[in-house]
Amino acid sequence: MTAGTPTVPRAEARRTELAAFLRSRRERITPDQVGLPGTARRRTPGLRREEVAHLASVGITWYTWLEQGRAINVSAGVLDAIARALLMDPTERAHAFALAGTADPRAETVRPAVTPTVLRLLKRLEPYPAALKSARYDILAWNRAYADVFGDPTELDPEHPNALWLMFMNDRWRVRLLDRDAMLPEIIAKYRKAMAGHIGDAAWKAPVDALLAASPEFRELWERREVAPMVSHVKRYLHPDPEIGLLRLEHRHMWLSPETGAYRVVAYVPADDETEERLERLGSLAAGV
Repeated sequence: MTAGTPTVPRAEARRTELAAFLRSRRERITPDQVGLPGTARRRTPGLRREEVAHLASVGITWYTWLEQGRAINVSAGVLDAIARALLMDPTERAHAFALAGTADPRAETVRPAVTPTVLRLLKRLEPYPAALKSARYDILAWNRAYADVFGDPTELDPEHPNALWLMFMNDRWRVRLLDRDAMLPEIIAKYRKAMAGHIGDAAWKAPVDALLAASPEFRELWERREVAPMVSHVKRYLHPDPEIGLLRLEHRHMWLSPETGAYRVVAYVPADDETEERLERLGSLAAGV
């Protein structure tokens, strides 16, 4: 950008891009694809605006304004109807909702399959603890070292294999996480920041509601409304075996999805030589060596 070049406000730029995207989706669809009678002559390719408005059950004037990039409110329900009328696939839907700055009420909430590749990666990271986590801190898969240090999540709480829940509700984590008091505000602030892109999404709201009902400690911290970025810190963990004892581990994130804040492998890397030796000893003990 050069001096004197006018800047376009972000909201206006998003509306303009959404308008262009909707037009491009409309123009690629033929009437027969959506069950409408075709006509011999059409001045433009694809559907007409009034046809999209009819299929989505919205006003033609309002939809015209939307395609013109005007400053109008677009609710999640209306955008959902338009996306379905335009036969958008999941990627296109996600793009449209992102441009509109609205959470998709029909976003996929099913956990991705834990692939053999991910399981091999977790295995190869041993003796370092590692786990596959979602942006909501669901613990989806883990290696033996993770279970040895933190416990098997499904055994700790079969109904809530979630790091956020375990930090507040599990007695074993209360004892082993020596920096728990400092970690609690941080993990809540990270969750709130990530949740901003999923307002209205039941899958994000449910863990918060459950903890608000179960933990006064969580409720007090949640009401502070603090936010924080995803950064790595050295944390201290106390293993009950006296041969292992104190572990100083740094979290390292490996993102498995192009979507910001989606699925990631979290590896717990030794912060010093002593911890490295203790993790190797723990691995040998677990293997019966």
